[in-house]
Amino acid sequence: MSDSKIITFEELKANNTKDSLYVLIHEKVYNVAKFIDEHPGGDEVILAETGKDATEAFEDVGHSDEAREILKTLFVGEFEKNGSLKTKPVYDSNSSSSHAVNAAVQQGSNMMYFVPLAMLGAYFAWRYYSTGSV
Repeated sequence: MSDSKIITFEELKANNTKDSLYVLIHEKVYNVAKFIDEHPGGDEVILAETGKDATEAFEDVGHSDEAREILKTLFVGEFEKNGSLKTKPVYDSNSSSSHAVNAAVQQGSNMMYFVPLAMLGAYFAWRYYSTGSV
């Protein structure tokens, strides 16, 4: 990968449009714009991590091997290894973005159970009251 593009911190931050959404994962930069609509966790979790180091959020969720293969297809370049990043990491461990991602994933997981159960309950209530068994 010696000939891969080097992405600066400024480029990482600047690419935050619907056509170009850069995230940093394990010192590699990926453009996730074309995948955002297909992301199973929803676009909010990706949007919360654009323009910064998303390594912790990516690993906390426990992505599958398939997700890691998809990520390879979105590779843009290596992240710069010099400049102000030597003294200040891109990822701020005190930020609440990781907590926001975890909360969004948890909310999505809860809805996955609640919506079908609510629909099932509504169906049985409709069947019970529509057959005149009151």
